[in-house]
Amino acid sequence: MLTKQNKSTVWVFEDEPNPTKVIRGRSTSKQMVACFFGKTGHVATVPLEQRRTVNSEWYTTISLPEIFGEIRKTIKRRRIILHHDNASSHTSAQTSAFLTGQNVELMGHPPYSPDLAPNDFFLFPHIKRKMRGQRFSTPEDAVEAFKNHVLEVSQSERTKYFDNWFERMQKCISLAGEYFEKQ
Repeated sequence: MLTKQNKSTVWVFEDEPNPTKVIRGRSTSKQMVACFFGKTGHVATVPLEQRRTVNSEWYTTISLPEIFGEIRKTIKRRRIILHHDNASSHTSAQTSAFLTGQNVELMGHPPYSPDLAPNDFFLFPHIKRKMRGQRFSTPEDAVEAFKNHVLEVSQSERTKYFDNWFERMQKCISLAGEYFEKQ
């Protein structure tokens, strides 16, 4: 006869001992980063503080000012065209006002199109493959390793991925925003 053990979803025969329940320790937390790059290379990587989430406040007071500072180091009035997806922190009134105040042009991003964000379909999977299985002692070490891998992306790889991005955007435009599989 099978009986269900208390607080367990395991069924055992009456004459069997209860199985040992393994309790996993909390794994090391992941380190979130905002990474900005252009066709000419890496611009900046901004780590989030532990256990924080991306919101408009963080995006407009920490991340974007750092990014724009890096871009404008060489030319103060440099024209900036920014592409980001439709995450709420990117589309909020606070972010829109900040970008307007900084004279930043914003590229449009179709709704429900995460596959058109270059970080999501190119950079993060590329870096994830390189970092798979590595363990870091501190969040700072993980961010440093991430930055180093981003800096290793060659110009020819960036050009290939930007060309791919433009093709994907054109396909989206041609299909009037309809969903399409990779082809």
